[in-house]
Amino acid sequence: MADTSLKARYRQYLDCLNAQAWDRLGEFVAQEVVYNGEGIGLAGYRSMLERDYLTIPDLRFVSDLLLADPPWIACRLAFDCSPRGAFLGLETHGRRITFSEHVFYRFEQGRIVQVQSLIDEAAVRRAIAPP
Repeated sequence: MADTSLKARYRQYLDCLNAQAWDRLGEFVAQEVVYNGEGIGLAGYRSMLERDYLTIPDLRFVSDLLLADPPWIACRLAFDCSPRGAFLGLETHGRRITFSEHVFYRFEQGRIVQVQSLIDEAAVRRAIAPP
């Protein structure tokens, strides 16, 4: 898959997430997807995303930086949201927080087969720190 078509495919994937179109997730994510070294499969990946939306109803995946080196995509996702209760084991007290997630995705046959993700927890801690 060429650079530009891989980026376009990834943007379609983000659109799917933002629409919470879970029935379409398999168009973008392989049945045997591996997330941070763990084989969670498509069902586990979907459950993880559904839990994210329960915790963060205003969650929106926004690509802040996107690079492609097929079969890899590297993306910095920017979030500006208001989690309910605890997020990453931290009590947010309903505060609006901004943070980034740095993610590497490996694609095979147009689907994500591997995800390596790192959330900027320091930014979350700063956002919820008492004034």
